[in-house]
Amino acid sequence: MPTALITGVNGQDGSYLAEFLLSKGYQVVGMVRRSSTVTCERIQHIQNDMTIVQGDLHDQSSLVAILEEYKPDEVYNLAAQSFVATSWSQAVLTGEVTAMGVTRLLESIRLVNPKVRFYQASSSEMFGKVVETPQRETTSFYPRSPYGVAKVYGHWITINYRESYNLFAVSGILFNHESPRRGLEFVTRKISHGAARIKHGLDKELHLGNLDAQRDWGFAGEYVQAMWHMLQQERPEDFVVGTGETHSVREFCEAAFNYVGLNYQDYIVKDERFMRPSEVDMLIADSTKARQKLDWSPRVGFKDLVAMMVEADLKRLRNGNVSSEKQ
Repeated sequence: MPTALITGVNGQDGSYLAEFLLSKGYQVVGMVRRSSTVTCERIQHIQNDMTIVQGDLHDQSSLVAILEEYKPDEVYNLAAQSFVATSWSQAVLTGEVTAMGVTRLLESIRLVNPKVRFYQASSSEMFGKVVETPQRETTSFYPRSPYGVAKVYGHWITINYRESYNLFAVSGILFNHESPRRGLEFVTRKISHGAARIKHGLDKELHLGNLDAQRDWGFAGEYVQAMWHMLQQERPEDFVVGTGETHSVREFCEAAFNYVGLNYQDYIVKDERFMRPSEVDMLIADSTKARQKLDWSPRVGFKDLVAMMVEADLKRLRNGNVSSEKQ
């Protein structure tokens, strides 16, 4: 029975990946940070089927200890300061976790067991001010936020350790992937939750920033399967994962409010507070390589994804559970 270590297991992707690996017969070890309130709502339903350990990407000794004790065959690094907006106000912290944290984990693997297969969660935000459309594995990076810059470092240090120490280390360049488990600070969940609250009569308007930004949005539950496929290949390679379709924030609003029978234009307020210092205008994936080599392709379409998220938020509010992130 293979063992997998997932950092950031209590996040959106971590929870879906843990579910998927458990269904594959893995022993799953999930790493969470020690804090005064450890939030494991997304993994409550599977918590008894896995091992939860405390560790921190700031602290290499904790990473070494976990690798030595649990001897994972695969390591999925999903932990990060992953919110782009926060990376402007906490730029140094973002660099420490999202960039240097990758180095600490790779170095720990190199020291403890270089045969471990390693997955790094790279991001479409690395492309930023895009130099070509659509974006593929060979597209140059032009990050437009401290988060994007940190992810570029994490991506290249993974390649560096792969080539320098012959590690099986790969990066998945995942484009935006959403779900009912998305955090409330992310614009898609903010919209689905806002539409549900307005439908329930709890709010009268929803404040948003740039409605014209376009993204390639898919379903997180499918994207984590691509991560696993990357680590099952004969040789380590990096892959772009996305739908190949682009939709604006405005379209997301329209679909979400349509689902509850409302016109988004009656409720959306454009708010300068939510505008970024530098914006990423449009991201769209060319995931031809993933489709061909991993035999992976998305099945959940844009409108189905929006409907899934709004319906989950309507249900949460009906049940009086406003804060829960678990589907």
